[in-house]
Amino acid sequence: MSVETERQVEALLFAAAGPLSLEDIAGRLPAGADVEAAIDALRKTYEGRGVVLACVAGRWRFQTAEDLAFLMTEEREEPRRLSKAAQETLAIIAYHQPVTRAEIEAVRGVQASKGTLDVLLELGLVRMRGRRRTPGRPVTYGTTDAFLEHYGLAHLSDLPGMAEMKAAGLLSLDLPPDFNVPNPTGLGLAEEDPLEDGDAPEFHVDFLGDDEAQL
Repeated sequence: MSVETERQVEALLFAAAGPLSLEDIAGRLPAGADVEAAIDALRKTYEGRGVVLACVAGRWRFQTAEDLAFLMTEEREEPRRLSKAAQETLAIIAYHQPVTRAEIEAVRGVQASKGTLDVLLELGLVRMRGRRRTPGRPVTYGTTDAFLEHYGLAHLSDLPGMAEMKAAGLLSLDLPPDFNVPNPTGLGLAEEDPLEDGDAPEFHVDFLGDDEAQL
């Protein structure tokens, strides 16, 4: 086996888009080239190096040494995108807080999915505020400081009003004359009781609909 054959095999493996078989390599070399000897010599040359010559499913390729794989790993946070159902629920909570699950359902026109509220609670955008002073004492929901930080708001009063939404194309210009955008600031402070230990959102099997898309 000549040094030139070894160099040629090394060049082919380095430039190849995928692993090469001995036949693939031999087909590109001059007739009579000792491909097996060249592969064996290269394997020994690269043994213990940062890049090694490895056989994968009967084909050969250069790859990173296994003990150095950690250098190729990049950890990064991928922002979670809210589903349409979660965005609608969050908007209702933001503008109508403190709001109960039943009130969220009434505004959206569909039954609330446990998964949707769970996601908003898990992300810290929404919190359970208290219990409404009405029969059944339902849990009320409101936004958090993390919600303000995420959307770049100093206060809830900075939420866009009707004029801003119309200007941004988020509201139809042909709205009923009695339509108004709720003002969430300072509402409901006297109609709630504090939460107690162990309080959790009330959901029943009947309310776990399949029509709500998850994240």
